[in-house]
Amino acid sequence: MTAALRTVDMHTGGEPVRIVTEGYPEIPGETILEKRRHVRDNLDHLRRLLMLEPRGHADMYGVIPVAPDLPGADMAVLFMHNEGYSTMCGHAVIALGRYAVDRGLVESVEPETSVVIQCPCGPVTAHVEVAGGKAGRVRFESVPAFGFARELMVVTVDYGPVDVDIGYGGAFYAVVPADQFGLDVRTSRTRDLVDAATRVSDAVKQQVALNHPDDDDLAFLYGTILTDGQDMFTDRPTANICVFADAQVDRSPTGSGVTARIALQHRRGLIELGQERTFESVTGAQFTGKAVRETEVGDFKAVTVEVAGQAHYTGTSTFTLEDGDEIGAGFRLR
Repeated sequence: MTAALRTVDMHTGGEPVRIVTEGYPEIPGETILEKRRHVRDNLDHLRRLLMLEPRGHADMYGVIPVAPDLPGADMAVLFMHNEGYSTMCGHAVIALGRYAVDRGLVESVEPETSVVIQCPCGPVTAHVEVAGGKAGRVRFESVPAFGFARELMVVTVDYGPVDVDIGYGGAFYAVVPADQFGLDVRTSRTRDLVDAATRVSDAVKQQVALNHPDDDDLAFLYGTILTDGQDMFTDRPTANICVFADAQVDRSPTGSGVTARIALQHRRGLIELGQERTFESVTGAQFTGKAVRETEVGDFKAVTVEVAGQAHYTGTSTFTLEDGDEIGAGFRLR
Protein backbone atom coordinates (compact mmCIF):
# COMPACT_ATOMS: atom_id res chain seq x y z
CA MET A 1 0.00 0.00 0.00
CA THR A 2 1.33 3.44 -0.90
CA ALA A 3 1.52 6.17 1.68
CA ALA A 4 -1.72 8.14 1.88
CA LEU A 5 -2.12 11.22 -0.31
CA ARG A 6 -4.53 13.69 1.27
CA THR A 7 -6.23 16.53 -0.54
CA VAL A 8 -8.67 19.39 -0.14
CA ASP A 9 -10.95 19.68 -3.16
CA MET A 10 -12.48 22.90 -4.45
CA HIS A 11 -13.94 24.24 -7.68
CA THR A 12 -13.90 27.63 -9.36
CA GLY A 13 -16.74 28.09 -11.81
CA GLY A 14 -17.08 24.32 -11.98
CA GLU A 15 -13.39 23.69 -12.73
CA PRO A 16 -11.86 21.35 -10.12
CA VAL A 17 -8.92 22.26 -7.89
CA ARG A 18 -7.46 19.30 -6.00
CA ILE A 19 -4.92 20.68 -3.50
CA VAL A 20 -2.44 18.19 -2.06
CA THR A 21 -2.14 18.66 1.71
CA GLU A 22 -0.11 15.59 2.69
CA GLY A 23 1.78 12.66 1.21
CA TYR A 24 3.99 14.11 -1.52
CA PRO A 25 7.72 13.58 -1.00
CA GLU A 26 9.94 16.61 -0.59
CA ILE A 27 10.55 18.23 -3.97
CA PRO A 28 14.13 19.45 -4.50
CA GLY A 29 15.22 22.37 -6.65
CA GLU A 30 16.66 25.82 -6.14
CA THR A 31 13.94 27.45 -8.24
CA ILE A 32 10.30 26.70 -8.79
CA LEU A 33 10.95 25.79 -12.43
CA GLU A 34 13.56 23.28 -11.26
CA LYS A 35 10.92 21.83 -8.93
CA ARG A 36 8.51 21.63 -11.85
CA ARG A 37 11.09 19.71 -13.89
CA HIS A 38 11.73 17.37 -10.94
CA VAL A 39 8.08 16.34 -10.50
CA ARG A 40 7.74 15.91 -14.26
CA ASP A 41 10.78 13.67 -14.49
CA ASN A 42 10.60 11.79 -11.18
CA LEU A 43 7.13 11.96 -9.60
CA ASP A 44 4.74 11.79 -12.53
CA HIS A 45 3.23 8.55 -11.19
CA LEU A 46 1.69 10.63 -8.38
CA ARG A 47 0.12 13.05 -10.87
CA ARG A 48 -1.41 10.10 -12.70
CA LEU A 49 -2.66 8.69 -9.41
CA LEU A 50 -4.48 11.89 -8.44
CA MET A 51 -5.56 13.30 -11.79
CA LEU A 52 -6.64 10.26 -13.80
CA GLU A 53 -9.22 7.55 -13.24
CA PRO A 54 -10.27 5.91 -10.97
CA ARG A 55 -9.63 8.83 -8.55
CA GLY A 56 -9.95 11.63 -11.06
CA HIS A 57 -10.99 12.03 -14.68
CA ALA A 58 -9.75 13.40 -18.00
CA ASP A 59 -10.56 16.99 -16.94
CA MET A 60 -9.23 16.95 -13.36
CA TYR A 61 -6.89 19.72 -12.17
CA GLY A 62 -4.53 19.75 -9.21
CA VAL A 63 -2.11 21.79 -7.11
CA ILE A 64 1.09 20.69 -5.38
CA PRO A 65 2.30 23.14 -2.70
CA VAL A 66 6.11 23.42 -2.59
CA ALA A 67 8.63 25.45 -0.63
CA PRO A 68 8.88 28.99 -2.07
CA ASP A 69 12.24 30.27 -3.24
CA LEU A 70 10.96 33.81 -3.75
CA PRO A 71 11.44 36.24 -0.83
CA GLY A 72 8.08 37.52 0.35
CA ALA A 73 6.01 34.67 -1.09
CA ASP A 74 3.35 33.29 1.26
CA MET A 75 3.18 30.02 -0.64
CA ALA A 76 4.46 28.39 -3.82
CA VAL A 77 2.65 25.88 -6.01
CA LEU A 78 2.95 23.61 -9.01
CA PHE A 79 -0.06 22.98 -11.25
CA MET A 80 -0.94 19.59 -12.74
CA HIS A 81 -3.52 18.28 -15.19
CA ASN A 82 -4.29 15.34 -17.48
CA GLU A 83 -1.07 15.69 -19.48
CA GLY A 84 1.55 17.26 -17.23
CA TYR A 85 2.32 20.52 -15.46
CA SER A 86 1.26 24.07 -16.31
CA THR A 87 3.09 27.30 -15.55
CA MET A 88 0.02 29.29 -14.48
CA CYS A 89 -3.58 28.64 -13.51
CA GLY A 90 -5.92 31.50 -12.63
CA HIS A 91 -8.88 29.44 -11.47
CA ALA A 92 -6.55 27.59 -9.08
CA VAL A 93 -5.06 30.89 -7.82
CA ILE A 94 -8.59 32.08 -6.99
CA ALA A 95 -9.17 28.88 -4.99
CA LEU A 96 -5.73 29.06 -3.37
CA GLY A 97 -6.34 32.61 -2.17
CA ARG A 98 -9.41 31.51 -0.24
CA TYR A 99 -7.70 28.31 0.90
CA ALA A 100 -4.67 30.23 2.26
CA VAL A 101 -6.89 32.49 4.35
CA ASP A 102 -9.11 29.69 5.63
CA ARG A 103 -6.14 27.46 6.56
CA GLY A 104 -4.33 30.27 8.37
CA LEU A 105 -1.38 30.32 5.96
CA VAL A 106 -1.57 34.13 6.13
CA GLU A 107 -2.91 36.45 8.78
CA SER A 108 -6.53 37.23 7.98
CA VAL A 109 -7.31 40.93 7.67
CA GLU A 110 -10.73 42.42 6.92
CA PRO A 111 -12.04 43.57 4.51
CA GLU A 112 -9.32 42.12 2.27
CA THR A 113 -6.29 39.88 2.78
CA SER A 114 -3.41 39.69 0.31
CA VAL A 115 -1.66 36.39 -0.47
CA VAL A 116 1.51 36.29 -2.56
CA ILE A 117 1.55 33.01 -4.50
CA GLN A 118 4.70 31.97 -6.34
CA CYS A 119 3.69 30.20 -9.56
CA PRO A 120 6.07 28.71 -12.13
CA CYS A 121 5.47 31.76 -14.34
CA GLY A 122 6.24 34.17 -11.50
CA PRO A 123 4.62 35.74 -8.41
CA VAL A 124 0.89 36.44 -8.41
CA THR A 125 -0.86 38.41 -5.68
CA ALA A 126 -4.35 37.27 -4.71
CA HIS A 127 -6.61 39.68 -2.82
CA VAL A 128 -9.24 37.83 -0.80
CA GLU A 129 -12.43 39.42 0.47
CA VAL A 130 -12.86 38.62 4.17
CA ALA A 131 -16.04 39.28 6.18
CA GLY A 132 -16.73 37.90 9.64
CA GLY A 133 -13.55 35.86 9.41
CA LYS A 134 -14.80 34.07 6.29
CA ALA A 135 -12.99 34.28 2.94
CA GLY A 136 -15.03 35.00 -0.17
CA ARG A 137 -14.47 36.36 -3.66
CA VAL A 138 -10.86 36.62 -4.86
CA ARG A 139 -9.14 38.90 -7.34
CA PHE A 140 -5.55 38.44 -8.44
CA GLU A 141 -3.04 40.49 -10.39
CA SER A 142 -1.25 38.50 -13.07
CA VAL A 143 2.32 38.33 -14.17
CA PRO A 144 3.00 40.61 -17.17
CA ALA A 145 0.83 39.50 -20.09
CA PHE A 146 1.25 40.31 -23.75
CA GLY A 147 0.06 39.70 -27.27
CA PHE A 148 2.58 37.49 -29.03
CA ALA A 149 1.02 37.49 -32.51
CA ARG A 150 -2.08 38.83 -34.26
CA GLU A 151 -3.95 37.38 -37.23
CA LEU A 152 -1.35 34.71 -37.77
CA MET A 153 -2.41 32.11 -40.34
CA VAL A 154 -1.89 28.44 -39.53
CA VAL A 155 -3.02 25.50 -41.63
CA THR A 156 -5.12 22.99 -39.73
CA VAL A 157 -6.16 19.43 -40.43
CA ASP A 158 -9.86 19.30 -41.37
CA TYR A 159 -10.39 23.09 -41.32
CA GLY A 160 -7.63 24.40 -43.60
CA PRO A 161 -6.18 27.90 -43.03
CA VAL A 162 -7.21 29.58 -39.78
CA ASP A 163 -6.31 33.06 -38.50
CA VAL A 164 -5.24 33.01 -34.86
CA ASP A 165 -4.06 35.47 -32.25
CA ILE A 166 -1.56 34.22 -29.68
CA GLY A 167 -1.49 35.74 -26.22
CA TYR A 168 0.48 35.10 -23.05
CA GLY A 169 -1.19 35.27 -19.64
CA GLY A 170 1.22 33.13 -17.61
CA ALA A 171 0.88 30.51 -20.35
CA PHE A 172 0.50 30.85 -24.12
CA TYR A 173 -2.90 30.46 -25.80
CA ALA A 174 -4.10 30.57 -29.37
CA VAL A 175 -7.31 32.63 -29.48
CA VAL A 176 -9.78 32.11 -32.32
CA PRO A 177 -13.44 33.12 -32.88
CA ALA A 178 -15.48 29.92 -33.08
CA ASP A 179 -17.37 31.14 -36.14
CA GLN A 180 -14.25 30.44 -38.24
CA PHE A 181 -15.36 26.81 -37.88
CA GLY A 182 -19.09 27.46 -38.23
CA LEU A 183 -19.47 26.98 -34.46
CA ASP A 184 -20.94 28.96 -31.57
CA VAL A 185 -19.37 28.67 -28.12
CA ARG A 186 -22.75 29.01 -26.42
CA THR A 187 -24.80 26.57 -28.51
CA SER A 188 -22.52 24.15 -30.36
CA ARG A 189 -21.74 20.68 -29.03
CA THR A 190 -18.77 20.66 -26.68
CA ARG A 191 -17.28 17.76 -28.65
CA ASP A 192 -17.25 19.83 -31.85
CA LEU A 193 -15.65 22.79 -30.07
CA VAL A 194 -13.00 20.54 -28.55
CA ASP A 195 -12.17 19.00 -31.92
CA ALA A 196 -11.75 22.42 -33.57
CA ALA A 197 -9.64 23.81 -30.72
CA THR A 198 -7.44 20.72 -30.73
CA ARG A 199 -6.77 21.07 -34.46
CA VAL A 200 -5.70 24.67 -33.88
CA SER A 201 -3.39 23.70 -31.01
CA ASP A 202 -1.81 20.97 -33.12
CA ALA A 203 -1.20 23.39 -35.99
CA VAL A 204 0.28 26.14 -33.81
CA LYS A 205 2.61 23.70 -32.06
CA GLN A 206 3.91 22.50 -35.42
CA GLN A 207 4.08 25.81 -37.27
CA VAL A 208 4.80 28.58 -34.72
CA ALA A 209 7.99 29.01 -32.71
CA LEU A 210 7.05 30.59 -29.38
CA ASN A 211 9.48 32.37 -27.13
CA HIS A 212 9.37 34.04 -23.75
CA PRO A 213 12.09 36.50 -22.71
CA ASP A 214 12.24 35.24 -19.12
CA ASP A 215 12.74 31.48 -19.52
CA ASP A 216 12.54 28.85 -22.26
CA ASP A 217 10.43 26.67 -19.93
CA LEU A 218 7.58 29.17 -20.43
CA ALA A 219 7.68 28.99 -24.24
CA PHE A 220 5.04 26.37 -25.03
CA LEU A 221 1.45 26.50 -26.22
CA TYR A 222 -0.87 25.48 -23.39
CA GLY A 223 -4.09 25.43 -25.36
CA THR A 224 -6.62 27.14 -27.63
CA ILE A 225 -9.46 29.43 -26.62
CA LEU A 226 -12.49 29.61 -28.90
CA THR A 227 -14.45 32.84 -28.41
CA ASP A 228 -17.79 34.29 -29.41
CA GLY A 229 -15.92 36.91 -31.45
CA GLN A 230 -17.36 39.74 -29.38
CA ASP A 231 -14.12 41.44 -28.38
CA MET A 232 -15.31 44.84 -29.57
CA PHE A 233 -18.57 44.86 -27.55
CA THR A 234 -17.20 45.78 -24.14
CA ASP A 235 -20.63 46.45 -22.58
CA ARG A 236 -21.66 42.79 -22.51
CA PRO A 237 -20.17 39.46 -21.34
CA THR A 238 -18.04 37.60 -23.86
CA ALA A 239 -18.11 33.81 -23.87
CA ASN A 240 -15.26 31.40 -24.51
CA ILE A 241 -14.22 27.79 -24.12
CA CYS A 242 -10.63 26.90 -23.30
CA VAL A 243 -9.26 23.53 -24.44
CA PHE A 244 -5.82 22.89 -22.97
CA ALA A 245 -3.27 20.14 -22.29
CA ASP A 246 -4.57 16.92 -23.92
CA ALA A 247 -8.04 18.08 -25.02
CA GLN A 248 -8.93 19.05 -21.44
CA VAL A 249 -11.91 21.41 -21.17
CA ASP A 250 -11.85 24.21 -18.63
CA ARG A 251 -15.22 24.58 -16.92
CA SER A 252 -14.29 28.08 -15.75
CA PRO A 253 -13.66 31.11 -18.00
CA THR A 254 -9.91 30.35 -17.47
CA GLY A 255 -7.99 32.89 -15.38
CA SER A 256 -4.78 32.82 -17.40
CA GLY A 257 -6.87 32.73 -20.58
CA VAL A 258 -8.82 35.81 -19.51
CA THR A 259 -5.45 37.43 -18.81
CA ALA A 260 -4.24 36.60 -22.32
CA ARG A 261 -7.48 37.84 -23.91
CA ILE A 262 -7.31 41.14 -22.00
CA ALA A 263 -3.68 41.59 -23.12
CA LEU A 264 -4.70 41.02 -26.75
CA GLN A 265 -7.68 43.37 -26.48
CA HIS A 266 -5.53 46.08 -24.92
CA ARG A 267 -2.92 45.67 -27.65
CA ARG A 268 -5.64 46.20 -30.28
CA GLY A 269 -6.84 49.35 -28.53
CA LEU A 270 -10.25 47.82 -27.75
CA ILE A 271 -10.02 48.46 -24.01
CA GLU A 272 -8.32 51.04 -21.83
CA LEU A 273 -6.50 50.53 -18.55
CA GLY A 274 -9.03 49.92 -15.79
CA GLN A 275 -11.85 49.05 -18.19
CA GLU A 276 -13.50 45.91 -16.85
CA ARG A 277 -14.86 43.08 -19.00
CA THR A 278 -16.88 40.02 -18.06
CA PHE A 279 -15.97 36.57 -19.40
CA GLU A 280 -18.33 33.60 -19.38
CA SER A 281 -17.55 29.88 -19.55
CA VAL A 282 -19.39 26.78 -20.74
CA THR A 283 -20.93 26.39 -17.26
CA GLY A 284 -22.21 29.97 -17.24
CA ALA A 285 -19.61 30.93 -14.64
CA GLN A 286 -18.21 34.44 -14.94
CA PHE A 287 -14.85 36.07 -14.25
CA THR A 288 -14.17 39.76 -14.55
CA GLY A 289 -10.89 41.06 -15.94
CA LYS A 290 -9.17 44.37 -16.57
CA ALA A 291 -5.71 45.63 -17.51
CA VAL A 292 -4.34 47.53 -14.53
CA ARG A 293 -0.88 48.73 -15.59
CA GLU A 294 1.41 48.80 -18.57
CA THR A 295 4.86 47.22 -18.48
CA GLU A 296 7.31 45.39 -20.74
CA VAL A 297 8.59 41.84 -21.08
CA GLY A 298 11.74 41.88 -23.17
CA ASP A 299 10.70 43.51 -26.44
CA PHE A 300 6.99 42.90 -25.83
CA LYS A 301 4.68 45.66 -24.63
CA ALA A 302 2.75 44.10 -21.79
CA VAL A 303 0.10 44.71 -19.15
CA THR A 304 -0.66 43.19 -15.80
CA VAL A 305 -4.25 42.04 -15.55
CA GLU A 306 -6.62 41.72 -12.62
CA VAL A 307 -8.97 38.73 -12.74
CA ALA A 308 -11.71 38.05 -10.18
CA GLY A 309 -13.93 35.07 -9.41
CA GLN A 310 -15.33 32.84 -6.69
CA ALA A 311 -14.18 29.39 -5.51
CA HIS A 312 -16.05 26.86 -3.38
CA TYR A 313 -15.11 23.77 -1.34
CA THR A 314 -16.31 20.34 -2.45
CA GLY A 315 -14.68 18.00 0.07
CA THR A 316 -11.56 16.31 1.39
CA SER A 317 -10.05 13.02 0.28
CA THR A 318 -7.49 10.39 1.25
CA PHE A 319 -6.10 8.34 -1.62
CA THR A 320 -4.01 5.16 -1.58
CA LEU A 321 -2.83 2.55 -4.06
CA GLU A 322 -2.80 -1.14 -3.17
CA ASP A 323 0.20 -3.25 -4.11
CA GLY A 324 -0.40 -4.99 -7.43
CA ASP A 325 -3.17 -2.65 -8.55
CA GLU A 326 -1.83 -1.67 -11.97
CA ILE A 327 -5.13 -0.27 -13.24
CA GLY A 328 -5.48 1.81 -10.08
CA ALA A 329 -2.22 3.59 -10.84
CA GLY A 330 -4.17 5.82 -13.22
CA PHE A 331 -5.70 5.53 -16.66
CA ARG A 332 -7.65 7.60 -19.17
CA LEU A 333 -10.26 6.31 -21.63
CA ARG A 334 -10.21 9.34 -23.95
